[in-house]
Amino acid sequence: MSIICGCPLLECVYCLACARWAWKRCLHTAGHDSETWGLATAEEFEPVPRLCRYILAVYEEDIRHPLWEPPGGYGINPDWLILRKTYEDTQGCAPPYILYLDHDHADIVLAIRGLNLAKESDYQVLLDNKLGQKKFDGGYVHNGLLKAAGWVLDAECDILKELVEKHPNYTLTFAGHSLGSGVAAMLALVVVRHHDKLGNIDRRRIRCYAIAPARCMSLNLAVRYADVINSVVLQDDFLPRTATPLEDIFKSLFCLPCLLCMRCMRDTCIPEEKMLRDPRRLYAPGRLYHIVERKPFRLGRFPPVVRTAVPVDGRFEHIVLSCNATSDHAIIWIEREARRAMDLMLEKDEMMEIPAKQRMERQETLAREHSEEHKAALRRAVTLSVPYAYSTSQYGTFDEVEDGENSHKSSGDAESSVGPSGNSKNKESWNELIEQLFDRDESGHMVLKKSHSYD
Repeated sequence: MSIICGCPLLECVYCLACARWAWKRCLHTAGHDSETWGLATAEEFEPVPRLCRYILAVYEEDIRHPLWEPPGGYGINPDWLILRKTYEDTQGCAPPYILYLDHDHADIVLAIRGLNLAKESDYQVLLDNKLGQKKFDGGYVHNGLLKAAGWVLDAECDILKELVEKHPNYTLTFAGHSLGSGVAAMLALVVVRHHDKLGNIDRRRIRCYAIAPARCMSLNLAVRYADVINSVVLQDDFLPRTATPLEDIFKSLFCLPCLLCMRCMRDTCIPEEKMLRDPRRLYAPGRLYHIVERKPFRLGRFPPVVRTAVPVDGRFEHIVLSCNATSDHAIIWIEREARRAMDLMLEKDEMMEIPAKQRMERQETLAREHSEEHKAALRRAVTLSVPYAYSTSQYGTFDEVEDGENSHKSSGDAESSVGPSGNSKNKESWNELIEQLFDRDESGHMVLKKSHSYD
């Protein structure tokens, strides 16, 4: 009798739990993902609307006679356009792209377009992957996107090297949207890792802007390369949020809302600790910029606000149930809202009347803050036991990741990793140094050799 009486009670508890889950999921908005992040400044966000226009220019057949240019134009001087590659040129191995020498901003830009729903070759790039298939630099990456990036680098290696050496004060920027964002992020990884292909280019000269980014690399790589890669997300964009493999997303493109809802319910039941400790799980790469322009239970668009951080946990892990989840993925909307946000930042700076000297000081302070935030994110990844994650040493010892030309040697290959804190080569070099500097006395204690001294 007691069992029979307990059944309605269990049903009530179950219904209340389901109602609470549905209520929380419906109230979860995109603004919650970045509510604790800091605000971006005009100096760091300035390249975003400009690079969005460069990406839009890839869609034009003739840049001198554009058909779909946004208000204000693309901002491209046709005489500075080095090359333009179409699907016929890439033979389906990579999306179309342009190489532009931006003298106004001292920048060498390689811009890659997004997915073309009518091109089978784009789907082949997306489908060329399985969970945990490809290892790279101690982590996992999307196999098809890495192959596409390798094809682009092999095709343009000579001309990129020539431009980098001819303009030593110019930065090298990779930019892409959607599918192109994944290729651009992989290009940044490969160039940083194999910088000798481009004349030993300094890591600090390499930048990447992934617009509406695909989840293309494991968490340890996403955090480690946050000083190079920047991802830009507009409000409710679905692609950076769903951990569903890209190949499954575009297989189900015509039933995408159903797929997103099912994935939303599934991911809600998975503890975040379990997701963080899965080394094969892919994430949006690098430092994140989140453009927030809508508020819950309010109609219309508000003045956009841009927030930025290098998060480890809470890195766009929940899909937002929104009717704008797909429209916020469009490069046209992202360019428009990024330009509006940039105009508001500039207006605010003009109202404050910041002197030029203070602007330079603010840029230096911003660079230091970003560096400290990056190091804090690396330490946070180690604290949360993220696979293959390691932090830089506070005292500058052998665990420290070297800048510039030695940065590609900091982590070793995935096969040589022995744990999250380093690899076997680091331990061997540490032991050799100890033997060179120290001797053991009669009691077995370590004593500094007299032949070595510190200045």
